[in-house]
Amino acid sequence: MQGREHFTEGILMHSTNVFVGIDVSKRTLDIAACVDNQPTGSWSVSNDQDSINQLVKQLAKLHPAAVVLEATGSLESALVAALAAASLSVAVVNPRQVRDFAKAVGKLAKTDRIDAQVLARFAEAVKPPCRPFPDDATQQLRQLLTRRRQLVEMLTAERNRLSRADLAIQPRIQDHIRWLKIALDDLDQDLGHRIRSSPVWREKDQLLRTVPRVGPVVSNTLLGELPELGSLNRKEIASLVGVAPRNRDSGNFRGRRTTWGGRSQVRCALYMATLVATTHNPTIRAFYAHLLKQGKAKKVALTACMRKLLTILNAMIKKHTPWKQPLPATS
Repeated sequence: MQGREHFTEGILMHSTNVFVGIDVSKRTLDIAACVDNQPTGSWSVSNDQDSINQLVKQLAKLHPAAVVLEATGSLESALVAALAAASLSVAVVNPRQVRDFAKAVGKLAKTDRIDAQVLARFAEAVKPPCRPFPDDATQQLRQLLTRRRQLVEMLTAERNRLSRADLAIQPRIQDHIRWLKIALDDLDQDLGHRIRSSPVWREKDQLLRTVPRVGPVVSNTLLGELPELGSLNRKEIASLVGVAPRNRDSGNFRGRRTTWGGRSQVRCALYMATLVATTHNPTIRAFYAHLLKQGKAKKVALTACMRKLLTILNAMIKKHTPWKQPLPATS
């Protein structure tokens, strides 16, 4: 393993077109670089703020084309924020993609150092898109949304337990259910206050809520988990969320189109909104009925309606226009 100084000097002797991979764990960060599909060195530092600051300064000297990390949930947040603040191009990718890539290039062994090297090669070969890092307010909103989902899951679990619990246990479960309801109400009020206190969020929330049956939960989820809404075209936003159909064709075989990947939390909220919209939103209801009439399976038709609703919401935010009720057909 090379030292930091030799690491940087060795890379600069090769090229300025550097791709960096960083494997993140709770205690350490393993760093590797790749130039012209060749590894040029690797080293590790502690995963603390002082070490992160030194690492960012070190990487800034390399002017990397991209720095790639795997999504870990939260362990990478401080590092990604520091890299973004230093105007370095950073991409946080799905670990499954990286593992599939590692198998494809014959890297079957798995250590932190090897993972960093694979990430660097992945960055150079795939060149994943580097998206803007969310600001502090958006990160806090996401954390509140995550906590809300946790409370809803606990509330559902306790209600299920109540129906099967012994009479001696039911009062304790009921007390917990009451506490969870109060906590959920307080959190919803906090979410509403944060949305109203931001002029940008407030405007977007007002636009989204003009759509029939799009309520605060769906609107808050889109604001917190999909900040790209309104900045991408319809194909890009559908692919990002995971509602774009994927081909499965080979030779004369034509497989069924499927959707997968994307942002699961956005997709769940969009699914519930679409499910209601197929009954109460005239545009989505008519589109859903049209697809069923064509012989589409209900699941396929519902996914297509999710994509259509997302496209409408994306266009509304992009053009700053509220929902417009379609005019009734005239004979």
